[in-house]
Amino acid sequence: MPLFDIARAVEDQFHHDVIPVLKRRGWRPRVVAYDGYGTSAGEPDGADMARVLARMVLRPVDAPTEGPLFRSLPERRPVSAAEVIDNARISLADAQRGWRLFIDAPVPFLPVTITVGRTRIRTRADREGYIDVVVRGHGLSPGWHDAVIDAAGAGRSSARVLVVGPEPTLGIISDIDDTAMISHVPRVLVAAWNQLVKYSSAREPVPGMARLYRRVQRAHEGAPVFYVSTGAWNVMPTLRAFFARHGFPEGPALMTDWGPTNTGWFRSGIEHKRTELRRLMIDLPQVRWLLVGDDGQHDPLIYGEVAREHADRVAAVAIRRLSTTEQVLAGGIAARPMGIGSAARMLAEADVPVVTGTNGFELASRLPTAIGGEGR
Repeated sequence: MPLFDIARAVEDQFHHDVIPVLKRRGWRPRVVAYDGYGTSAGEPDGADMARVLARMVLRPVDAPTEGPLFRSLPERRPVSAAEVIDNARISLADAQRGWRLFIDAPVPFLPVTITVGRTRIRTRADREGYIDVVVRGHGLSPGWHDAVIDAAGAGRSSARVLVVGPEPTLGIISDIDDTAMISHVPRVLVAAWNQLVKYSSAREPVPGMARLYRRVQRAHEGAPVFYVSTGAWNVMPTLRAFFARHGFPEGPALMTDWGPTNTGWFRSGIEHKRTELRRLMIDLPQVRWLLVGDDGQHDPLIYGEVAREHADRVAAVAIRRLSTTEQVLAGGIAARPMGIGSAARMLAEADVPVVTGTNGFELASRLPTAIGGEGR
């Protein structure tokens, strides 16, 4: 038996043993909701869909809820008790050190009922407590909606779903680490510090990137924004606070789960991104995409593959160039920056505009105006 199979068995047995202990200590099931997405058929023919994402975990009964934190920070003082509470929720999530987010005990195979619009389905969480299901025939209009999640022992919670209209539009798919947020995640030690210890308030945004995304959204009303990352789902509360603080557009974040799988010790970050990009191409056929990433690791290669295979679905590719120091820290090869090598050749072979820059301001100045940039 491979070692990673043994590791998975040990992990499953640990969860099986620890759950009764935590329940005796007063811990109860809780739904941790993530933002999903869907489509609107434009007519009641049942052709629409919604992807609902969440996780079932055990937490103390007095543990704070995460709340709908992915919103812009207020520009004025709160004038009501409700606004004070909302602001406090943002501050609370921001103050959590990341390591606390990794100590949840998942509740595997918990029965769950999900209601989206006029459709209700029953399902179960997987072995890690995750819910990732598609609900069809919801009948909802474009925009943000709530999916109701009724989990056994956890009561009712809601997960937001961004429903994209049937009309052709432009969308953004963005990497997070070293694209939206300066974090040097590929470095093992610094990644551990950033993900497990560092406050989200200490993380730095890439200059001009939030402004670029908002500019594209203004040029294409209703343009959806998706954040695709190899980071763990556990860090979503701090990411929401980070995005809200720095003015990034709201949108679903498609993360991954760390730990042993049936094929290895850790999930492949490259395959995760490839899978999510191709799924978005299938789920949202009416959307052409602006793909935004950095040249620290694999984004040029992955985006080059997608652009070559689906040139009609990719409006442009924007790659943030890391400095020589950032390249070394991120695990890249400073001697072969973007523009040289197989990844760049693959991008060049795709019949799509490709721009590079060190930040969002430079990328905006070089993107075509038809996309929302300031270039030609």
